[in-house]
Amino acid sequence: MANFNEIDDARKLLRLEDTATLSEIKSAYRKLAQRYHPDKHSDRDDDTEVMKKLNWAYRLLMKYCDDYKHSFLEEDIARTYPEEEYLRTYYDRFFDNF
Repeated sequence: MANFNEIDDARKLLRLEDTATLSEIKSAYRKLAQRYHPDKHSDRDDDTEVMKKLNWAYRLLMKYCDDYKHSFLEEDIARTYPEEEYLRTYYDRFFDNF
C-alpha cells in the first residue's frame, strides 16, 4: 500500500493536476513514455532511468485507482456530476408549467 507522499510524487512525475481521471493518467503516461522511451532516443543515456520512474508512477497510480472505493450514494454521484442536477431541475420546472 502506498502513502500520500508516494502517490503525490507519482502524480507530479506524470505532470498531473491535483485531480485526474483515469484517461488523463493514461494519456499523461503515454505522452511522457513516447518522449522518454529509450528505443525512441538511443542517444540519451538517462532515458532508461526516467522510463523506470514513469513506469513506477503509472503502476502506482493505476493500483491506487483500482483499489479506490467508489461511492454509489445519490449525494456523491450528484457531487460528481452537478450538471445533471441542474438539468433535472430545469427539466422539472419546464414541464411543471404544462
